Amino acid sequence: MDFNSHQDAVVGIAVDLVNATTPGHSRGRPFPEPRGADLVAAMQRVLPNGERLNQELADKLLGHVRRLRAVFEAVERDDVDAGAGEVNALLDQLRPSPFLEKHDGEPWHLHFHSRDDDLADGWAGPCTTALATVLGSDYAERLGVCSAPECDRVYVDVSRNGTRRFCSTACQNRVKAAAHRARAGGLAVS
Repeated sequence: MDFNSHQDAVVGIAVDLVNATTPGHSRGRPFPEPRGADLVAAMQRVLPNGERLNQELADKLLGHVRRLRAVFEAVERDDVDAGAGEVNALLDQLRPSPFLEKHDGEPWHLHFHSRDDDLADGWAGPCTTALATVLGSDYAERLGVCSAPECDRVYVDVSRNGTRRFCSTACQNRVKAAAHRARAGGLAVS
């Protein structure tokens, strides 16, 4: 399943930003929200082209990323309407405008941000637009939150059959190993 190569990449960046910066659990362990220099570093690892953030821009982008997480959580609860409402509110706030751009040896492709945006809004706009593309397609249910115990990292399911339930192979393996141990010990698995 492909939306288009650029949109797919931006959806991936949205997933990575949410997973790198929002608190919760990851792979069975608490995942605290990074702060200060750790937040800046986490975002810089996710953003392409060595984007340079300062603390003010990282904090501003984090505010947008928290709202992107709410989109994944709404879809996971089967409340696409709430997810779409959050996306529409972000689009209204950010007002990303479409324009064609050609760079880095890629063919012409659509970008969705104002050339006047700061780096925080400049990334939040395209990430929001990419999620709007997913929600406005037949693939809205492909946005998800990991179903492994003690993990709430998000993902987008790009598999052919659309049956992904975990953020990573590590979480999938944890669940399978726990089920195997339960069966081997004669315990019922819920």
